[in-house]
Amino acid sequence: MLSSRRKFIKQTAIAAAGTYMGTMGLSAKSYGNIIGANDRVRVGVVGFSDRFATSLFPSFLNHYKELNFDIVAVSDLWNYRRGLGENFLKAKLGHDITACRNNDELYQLKDLDAVIVSTADFQHAVHAIEAINAKCDVYCEKPFAETMSDARATLKAVKASQQILQIGSQRRSGANYIAAEQFIKSGKFGDITMVELSWNVNQPGRWRRPDLVAKLKQEDTDWKRFLINRPFEEWDPRIYLEYRLFWPYSSGMPGQWMSHQIDTVHWFTGLKHPRSVVANGGIYQWKDGRRNWDTTTAVFDYGQENNPENGFQVVFTSRMHNGDENPAEIYYSNGGELNLNTNLVSSKGGLKADAANAMHMQPNLLPELKLTNVTEKVAASANTGGDKLTSAHMRNWMECIRSRKEPHAPVEVGYYHSIANIMTNAAVRTGKKAVFDEATQEVMVDGKVFKY
Repeated sequence: MLSSRRKFIKQTAIAAAGTYMGTMGLSAKSYGNIIGANDRVRVGVVGFSDRFATSLFPSFLNHYKELNFDIVAVSDLWNYRRGLGENFLKAKLGHDITACRNNDELYQLKDLDAVIVSTADFQHAVHAIEAINAKCDVYCEKPFAETMSDARATLKAVKASQQILQIGSQRRSGANYIAAEQFIKSGKFGDITMVELSWNVNQPGRWRRPDLVAKLKQEDTDWKRFLINRPFEEWDPRIYLEYRLFWPYSSGMPGQWMSHQIDTVHWFTGLKHPRSVVANGGIYQWKDGRRNWDTTTAVFDYGQENNPENGFQVVFTSRMHNGDENPAEIYYSNGGELNLNTNLVSSKGGLKADAANAMHMQPNLLPELKLTNVTEKVAASANTGGDKLTSAHMRNWMECIRSRKEPHAPVEVGYYHSIANIMTNAAVRTGKKAVFDEATQEVMVDGKVFKY
């Protein structure tokens, strides 16, 4: 019943896309209406989180009627959030929602076609595998995986399936980021010599949930199921609700913020991961029992594996005690810079005539140009609502479920940013340089596999 229904959705989508759009030149809206009339895509929510309620769901609402999608169920281990999610979705969508105690119950439902995964960082990969095994398409929040074993297992599961998986790296659906990728790959920018990434906030409550922590009792959730494959620890409601502060349940800054920014490096260059990573930092301001740093500087060496003379450096800096939450990404070449905050390519810092002439060289200055007239600013905070990037990214996933085409951020995108994240974690946790073994697909420190 379920497999035949999904086959029908796929066949009608292909027919609509290939026949109607190809021969009649219909608009995207008309295309959505045609295939939407055939069958509704029924979506489940895995984890009723702040991120889902304030950004993913508003983004879904922007497109669900046109593309004929619906949310029919929510799964959450904590009875309070499960009820909250059920009531929230029922009020917003105007129909009953099935509330599930866990994902086993969720995947026993009939006619579930897709899920949106917005659970704890360390759970994303496992929850994606569960969905793939249930023959569901997946929108999976980043970070994709916090260990290489989870990353490899999920990559294998997705590649062996016919499911659509979109990683929540929403920059991939931004007009200015797409324009930057095209400009750099065209060769007009020249060789990248350095990239500066930063993400700074001043929020003592960032990733803290004290009011919720006070509400949570162990008997109201499933602690063992929550831990999944992490080493057992005694019950701690802070780990459950403030997991972003506690390794190995989250890497904090690398997984939450750097994974977005380092993905653009992979995308713009075609490189899959750094050659090496070193890091320094600590807990300098918010001494509240957290394990993850509140200040981080990580330095990456990128380039061809067997050509050490070819490459560039990437620096990621982040602090949680001073900042305006205005993430910055600046790419440098000998001729100038590409700034993804201003959307400008400029000659700033480029090789000017006086410096060039002194070395009998030609000046090298990039032309001044705007990448695009559309500025897709990243909504950095989970509380800023359904931002344009996430909305475009959600739509791309929904359209790909219909067309069965590859989404903007397929599973490899998550796999590659996970390598960079885990290399960073290894450098943070050991204080040493981390590298990557291509043959074994393992992060290495001092010749040994990094394990948390």
